[in-house]
Amino acid sequence: MATKEEIVNGFIKAIVDGDEAASVMWAKQGIDAKVDAYELVTKHGGDAMSIVNSKYEKKEFFVPEVLCSANALNAAVDVLAPYMKADKASEPATVILGVVEGDIHDIGKNLVKIMLSAAGFRVVDLGKDVPLMQFVDKTKELKADVVGMSALMSTTMPSMKKVIQLLQEAGIRDKVKVIVGGGPVTKEWALSIGADDRPHDASSAVGATKELVAKLKAERGAW
Repeated sequence: MATKEEIVNGFIKAIVDGDEAASVMWAKQGIDAKVDAYELVTKHGGDAMSIVNSKYEKKEFFVPEVLCSANALNAAVDVLAPYMKADKASEPATVILGVVEGDIHDIGKNLVKIMLSAAGFRVVDLGKDVPLMQFVDKTKELKADVVGMSALMSTTMPSMKKVIQLLQEAGIRDKVKVIVGGGPVTKEWALSIGADDRPHDASSAVGATKELVAKLKAERGAW
């Protein structure tokens, strides 16, 4: 039987390589070796996607490679999900994700969805080219904890600011945290429009979202 180190390294390599069969094989070996499934997905899967993200930014990877890596992680999550021991003591926080209106680039949003779902969040994916008011309506309907918006074009970035304004006008901005992301979106710009955070990449979105949810619950209590 492979050691934990071999399983982890093989798992990460399979995801980076976009090899679904190998990622599933290592996931199953992890189960047999009693490697913590939650850690395997959220930590080591996150490490793999950080490598993928870095390669994408350096133009060593392109869209097809990123999608293959995401599919490899997804396949492993399907195998590992029944064995994951995420904290179930309370209802999972609800996160709404979407690519803002006018933008159809959803790879980053899809990666964040995979990572947050694996970490135990209830993720509601609105898709791409989402009408701005839909973010607000869905937030009210589901009493969401976090709204996550993505934009890959600088021309659609202002829509993020508009959604935050709409949340304020609806009287619910203090009831929800807002995270934003996408290639041209910097942390400084995100904070300047009133967002709460701009996670560096899909894997860091998990920790950032957990911190924001904890802060939110301390601030607001229940809806």
